Order: sequence, then structure tokens, then C-alpha cells
Amino acid sequence: MSPPRLRTVVPGLVLWLALGLTARALAGAAAPDTADTALDQLMGLLAQQRHAEADFEQRQYLAVLTEPLVSSGNLIYQAPDHLEQNTLRPHRQSLLLDHGMLTMQIGKRRHTVRLADYPQLAPLIDSIRATLAGDRVTLERLFRLQFSGTLDHWRVRLQPRDPQLAATLTAIDIQGEGATIREVQMRQNDGDHSVMHIQPRE
Repeated sequence: MSPPRLRTVVPGLVLWLALGLTARALAGAAAPDTADTALDQLMGLLAQQRHAEADFEQRQYLAVLTEPLVSSGNLIYQAPDHLEQNTLRPHRQSLLLDHGMLTMQIGKRRHTVRLADYPQLAPLIDSIRATLAGDRVTLERLFRLQFSGTLDHWRVRLQPRDPQLAATLTAIDIQGEGATIREVQMRQNDGDHSVMHIQPRE
């Protein structure tokens, strides 16, 4: 059984991370005095979210291609650990994480693996779970966090601490205005990067 490729798995996991940070959450929150206070406030509100759905459009810029790969579909999160990405265009495929099992399906081909068998994915998976749970302690153990801006226009940057993940992933930048995520970028050490737009469903 061959391991899932990080280039295949990471973009989907980052989309889940973005879904976790679609903080309708921020609506009605008092303006914080400092970035640290704002981050605490965001984490606390995320912990209250039990279910979320969103539509996405993603562009992946790969060194081996002259044009970006464009995809779109939807995302579903159900606490505590059900995460689902359904790509509808240009081709149907899905990525599902549930109870420690990661299932990837492209067309009629399905491949399921136990996350425990792939420790190289553990830090990223844990970061997704920690973000969705509003667990700042775990998140800061895995990433260096930077919150900048105001609630009207803000950005969260995550830089991995784990050497294995840092060897592949440079940073994740998430930008939003008020309660709406506008853009999520993932940058890899090989120069590849992706840009995605998230539209939360009501």
C-alpha cells in the first residue's frame, strides 16, 4: 500500500482549516485591544462551532504546469472529527476524514488508510482538529501563529514547527473581512502554492 502523497492530501486539509476559520464566529465580537486578545477571542468562538458547510474555488500553481489547476466544490465539518471535501469540477473526487480514517476517492477508485500508519501527516491533521476545536494550546505547539489587522480586515498566518511538515509546507495565510473568509493561501517549499476562495453557507 503506497502512502498518500502530501501534494494530494495537503490542499484538501488546508481547505478544512479554512472552513474551521470561517468565523461567522467573528460577528458581534467586541474589538480586541491586541492581536493576542483577538486570537484568543477567535479560538474561543471556534470552539462553539459544531457544524459548518462552505463552497470553495481553488487555484493550484505548480512548477510543472504553465496554467493553474482550477477546482471547485464544497466542504463539510461535523464535530468532533468528521471532515469532508467534495470536488465537483473539473472532475468529481472526494477526501473524507472520519474517526482516524482518511478516504480518497477519484471516480470509482477509492483508497482508505489509517492515519496512524502515516505519522508524516499527523502534525497537519492535528492542526486541523485543533483549529476546528479552538484549541490554541495544541495549535501553538504545532505552528507559530501570527494574527494581524482588525476584525474588519484580518489575517492569520501559520508556520509549521514540525520539521517533517516544515520540509514541505512553508506557511498558510488566511485572510478575511469581518465574519467572511476572503482568501486562503498555502505556500510550499518547492515553490508550488495554492490560492482559494471560501464562501460559507448560511
